[in-house]
Amino acid sequence: MTSTNFTFTIREASPSELLWIHERIPEFSGKATLDFYTERLKDRVFLALVAEKEEELLGFKVGYQDTSPDTFYSWMGGVRPEFRRFGIADALAEYQETWAKEKGFNHIYFKTRNRLPTMITFGLKRGFKIIEIIPKGEVDDYRVVMRKELLGKSE
Repeated sequence: MTSTNFTFTIREASPSELLWIHERIPEFSGKATLDFYTERLKDRVFLALVAEKEEELLGFKVGYQDTSPDTFYSWMGGVRPEFRRFGIADALAEYQETWAKEKGFNHIYFKTRNRLPTMITFGLKRGFKIIEIIPKGEVDDYRVVMRKELLGKSE
């Protein structure tokens, strides 16, 4: 993929690669472990992606089939701060959404927090709608649930 003369590739990722990038995303609070990823993805239909340039990991996106078989949950994702604004998050999201459509999912959703307005804006720009606000802790920690219909899915 190329964005403003910045070329990178997207490929499927291992849990250890997801963890490596996760640890470099300052917005993620708390320490993650390899089990954090392997346990969540175990026995599920999932897609784990990384964006890389010359073997350097830039960002990731991972999601899985929700309890409803026609719904895909875009669980985690992020781009290292020094590689933001090159279209990496959009490219990862586009890849994930295309894959989900091809696999027959009708909907895709994600949760973010009120304190991350850039994620809310990102979702709105990609055609997601806010469908629920879940109070949790302070107002900044309220969960914002966003969903997008995957029209034109494969039959």
